[in-house]
Amino acid sequence: MSTQANHEIHEARTLVGGSWREGETTLVPSPYDGRPAGRVHQSTHQDAQDAVEAAAAAGPAWAETPAYQRASMLQKITRRMEQHADELARVMTLQTGKTLREARTETLRSISTMEISAEEAKRIHGEMVPMDAVAPGAGKLGFTLRVPVGVVAGITPFNAPLSTLCHKLGPALAAGNTLVVKPHPHGSGVTAMLGQLALEAGLPAGVFNMVHGGADIGAALVEHPRVALVNFTGSGKVADQILRSIGLKRALLELGGNAPTIVHGDADLDKAVPQCIEAGFGLTGQSCISTQRIYVQRPVYEAFVDRLVAGVSARKLGDPLDTATDTGPMINEAAAIRIEAWIQEAVAQGAKLRCGGQRNGTLLAPAVLTDVDPRMKVVCDEVFGPVVTVSPYDTLDEALQCANATPWGLKSGIFTRSLDVALAAARRLQYGTVNVNAASRARTDQEPSGGVKHSGWGKEGPRYAIEEMSDLRMVTISAG
Repeated sequence: MSTQANHEIHEARTLVGGSWREGETTLVPSPYDGRPAGRVHQSTHQDAQDAVEAAAAAGPAWAETPAYQRASMLQKITRRMEQHADELARVMTLQTGKTLREARTETLRSISTMEISAEEAKRIHGEMVPMDAVAPGAGKLGFTLRVPVGVVAGITPFNAPLSTLCHKLGPALAAGNTLVVKPHPHGSGVTAMLGQLALEAGLPAGVFNMVHGGADIGAALVEHPRVALVNFTGSGKVADQILRSIGLKRALLELGGNAPTIVHGDADLDKAVPQCIEAGFGLTGQSCISTQRIYVQRPVYEAFVDRLVAGVSARKLGDPLDTATDTGPMINEAAAIRIEAWIQEAVAQGAKLRCGGQRNGTLLAPAVLTDVDPRMKVVCDEVFGPVVTVSPYDTLDEALQCANATPWGLKSGIFTRSLDVALAAARRLQYGTVNVNAASRARTDQEPSGGVKHSGWGKEGPRYAIEEMSDLRMVTISAG
């Protein structure tokens, strides 16, 4: 019997200035069985305007709140999240289709992100500037301050709704900013829950606001003249539209990816294989840092592929609320149909399907493809699903060139016992992160995370996001 027999429907309302607003509602279907998992109250254009105005009104008092008090408030929100961790994870599973195990992991990481943000709130500082290094500066004192930018507009995706929210909320509040967030409908449940937990923790009205809706509400939010910075996680196509509309506003963008992982001939396959499996098929591959392309040096290629296929074939596909499930559904059937078609197209063009690829509604069996051509969609485009390609290489130069042959540059990985190989990869892989002896999806939440090329700009990770979300002010003092 399905573990989703008692299906909950979670409400997500508009939050403006500490008050919840209702509107016309739409249902959020469960990706697994299609039953309603959420009800979203759609925001109006006026709601979006009011949310930004509320954030702007709350801004001066929050910016002047001492750092230790901002840190204390973030800690209080964190404690509330800990108390409701199981509920947050369950709502996330119901609305996104990620497995309950994955949702619990994301919840714990989100709590950690808020904890780190609280700590970083007390470490925001400038530096002394040696004014007397030049003659005009003699006798002057100079130093820098970090000051909040003001209102931050955040837009979050479905695939990591709580984590991406906390990577926006925590640093924004730590830096003294206020936030208006627009979540994806499939992430609306946990977003509304966190909003309520923040209010219960005592967060001042207007510091955290949320709106719901489509592109029109997103445009009303990011184009508002009082918004100082747009923090967007999502597709490059939407990011392009945002950048064309916001003018000189600052933007912090985390966009798509097509992550490679290299397995050199000296790699420990006992570590490389399971990590590549988890990096490629965890979260049903619906992550911008999922390993999509694996390059394996020829002497260990066949052994690696055999072990990879065996491990992938053993993954249990099904109900995400079943704790034994390894791979849940795609976010919707259209996504599953698209990826199924890409697999079939690759096979028709000469690729070998080593396992998986069968679809049943939104469930898509994890697929491994070999004998692929770099021009195939499953290689050169972002799949964003449970598909990996495996290709052999002879020299490290060849592997690095193949890994870099993409417009994206978010995260990459390489497995090797050689320090020389590791350093060569660190210097030459054109990615925001190079993981050595870890696959592309490995990440800790305090590190600077962000892409190059078409994968966006700016860095997440509380300390680094605080720098993105603050202005550096120069102060000089001359003798009176």
